[in-house]
Amino acid sequence: MNAVLIALLVLPLLGAALTLAPVFGQDAGTAHRRALRLNSVVTGAVFLLGVALAAGFDHDRPARMQATTDVAWIPAIHVRFHLGVDGVSLPLIVLTALLTFLCALYSEKRLPDGEGTPSAKSFVGLFLLLEVGMLATFAVLDLVLFFLAFEIVLIPMYFLIARWGSGAKVPAANRFILYTLLGSAVMLLGFLLIGSKAGTFDMQALATAHGSGLSHTTQVVAALAIMIGLAVKAPAWPLHSWLPDAHTAAPTVGSVLLAGVLLKMGTYGLVRVLLPVVPDGTTTLAPYLGAFAAVGIVYGSLACLALARSGAKGDLKRLIAYSSVGHMGFVLLGIASLTPAGVNGALFANIAHGLITGLLFFLVGAIKDRYGTADLDTLSGSIGAALYGRTPRIGALLAFAAVASLGLPGLAGFWGELLAMFGAFDPAAGLSRPAFVTYMVLAGLGTLLTAAYLLIVVKRVCMGDPRQPAPVAELADLRPYEAVSWTPLAALTLLAGLWPALLLGLSDPAVKHLLGGG
Repeated sequence: MNAVLIALLVLPLLGAALTLAPVFGQDAGTAHRRALRLNSVVTGAVFLLGVALAAGFDHDRPARMQATTDVAWIPAIHVRFHLGVDGVSLPLIVLTALLTFLCALYSEKRLPDGEGTPSAKSFVGLFLLLEVGMLATFAVLDLVLFFLAFEIVLIPMYFLIARWGSGAKVPAANRFILYTLLGSAVMLLGFLLIGSKAGTFDMQALATAHGSGLSHTTQVVAALAIMIGLAVKAPAWPLHSWLPDAHTAAPTVGSVLLAGVLLKMGTYGLVRVLLPVVPDGTTTLAPYLGAFAAVGIVYGSLACLALARSGAKGDLKRLIAYSSVGHMGFVLLGIASLTPAGVNGALFANIAHGLITGLLFFLVGAIKDRYGTADLDTLSGSIGAALYGRTPRIGALLAFAAVASLGLPGLAGFWGELLAMFGAFDPAAGLSRPAFVTYMVLAGLGTLLTAAYLLIVVKRVCMGDPRQPAPVAELADLRPYEAVSWTPLAALTLLAGLWPALLLGLSDPAVKHLLGGG
């Protein structure tokens, strides 16, 4: 099992290195096709390794760290090369491997090109390096390694936005990397403080100690620094402002991975590091995290409502980006409750958001490809874009993703938000119940606002008279490569909604272990 986890990280790294070798041929067209095929093969093999890891995982003991590798790396500062997976990280590793594979398949047909766009070989090298960083973030068990993995993803994503994006792509990429680098720098200070005081950066050893040996002041300062750094990536209000620009400018696969995986790195860090390592500091700061989460839920929903109304010139990609601020607010609220129910809900909502929002960004990318724009007013005009009549399969998928995103029972979006609010209703000992009940009420208001803007989007984009003139003459319905890329996300959204125990059975023992320090 440990060999499988190592291979999971080494394989995309070797694939990225291979793009530097002259093995793709001299002809530009041939090299383009071969590079993109390499991307699909490597990410497909990584996904199969992820499935093998899940199949070999001991599901009877999900709280125990499995497939571990633990060797000294930098003895002078007690840094170890420590890898492992448990019930918290395993679903995120499989989700990451799945989304990168689906994005690679999609890119074979829809890689942005044109004057000034780098070669497909450059895209594949950056894409595989991005996959290494994302997978490593969920697999490493040393704070220094976590920081390095956290940072690896920034450069590839920067170039994916700046070179393969559209619109104001360079300013959006600059804002993305500036925010996330500053957040990471603050997070590193918190890690160094913990390591210097505890004498180790090993996350398992620190979790077992559960804060013993760290003074209350040290825990609060470290928790604050780490929380700020991770909140930027989450993204938590008011540190979210890089996100809408990055999503709007990014290519379709960039938006899918940004929403589906990169945002999860922040919330995963809160669960993996803050809860078990600095529990006293986390308890002190939890009410503030809950407050920012509740504001973020309402703020994200109101921003989406403003973009969805007629005449607002709202960009559909930008609207879904703002919806992520609201949805990730539920994740942060669940974590802030410090209860097993709330944290389990947060982890479930993480996976659900990755599936649903990944599907939404795929769909919006397809609509933008067909219409040449994602502007809601241009798409819908005064009568609606009439996708139900013009492209019924895409219209049906968009409606399905929208109702999943608003939390319809029976689909994946429901359980995480319900459990997060349940955790806020009865927070952990030491937290103010009236404050968290207030946050829960605001979150409930956010669910109503979410339903409002998503139903407006469905009405404007899916409904209308297909006999009226369309902005473009011909609209192709679902293409085979799109069906292959999107169907797994829709199927898993339904499966997770109908069988929540599939994820909660993995996460619940591991969450109780992290909260209890056992």
